[in-house]
Amino acid sequence: MSNEPEFQPDASTSPGRLLLLVEDDAAFARTLKRSFERRDYRVLLAASVEEARDLLKTQSPGYAVVDLKLGTDSGLAVVQALFEHDPNMLIVVLTGFASIVTAVEAIKLGACNYLVKPSNTDDIEAAFNRAPGDAGAPVAVRATSIKTLEWERIHEVLAENGFNISETARRLGMHRRTLARKLGKRWVP
Repeated sequence: MSNEPEFQPDASTSPGRLLLLVEDDAAFARTLKRSFERRDYRVLLAASVEEARDLLKTQSPGYAVVDLKLGTDSGLAVVQALFEHDPNMLIVVLTGFASIVTAVEAIKLGACNYLVKPSNTDDIEAAFNRAPGDAGAPVAVRATSIKTLEWERIHEVLAENGFNISETARRLGMHRRTLARKLGKRWVP
């Protein structure tokens, strides 16, 4: 019998700490990856819907962080594929294009939470931990403003059209430059 300690698997190599990060902004993805690795996650990177699907053929992450807008594609397709792969996976959607419509769709497709950029690793981990939902969340007392309703409608149509500004403008009955100006005023990078 040896006095050597029994081998304990490292938390960073266990499947429960495997995180898939689907983000097309390479600099942001590298920063977030390093931050999660410092917290003992093993991080897989994908920059598109196809790359995420390819990774799912060989990997089974317990956590996922998905950017809502992946180039011309929607991260909602990734959320759907991840949920179909493993309904117990904790999926957080990150976006600079927040709207109630996309938040609702993300949750319906299997995300456990939806965060607006800029969000950091602390915010994302807190979102993973709030997965079951909070029935005690406060209900807003203030009525929604016309500007907010307009903004939400624009983003609803924008999401329906795959973030195509020309088609969105046509469907909203406004000039493309007017829509671009409205988006430019409230655009969150």
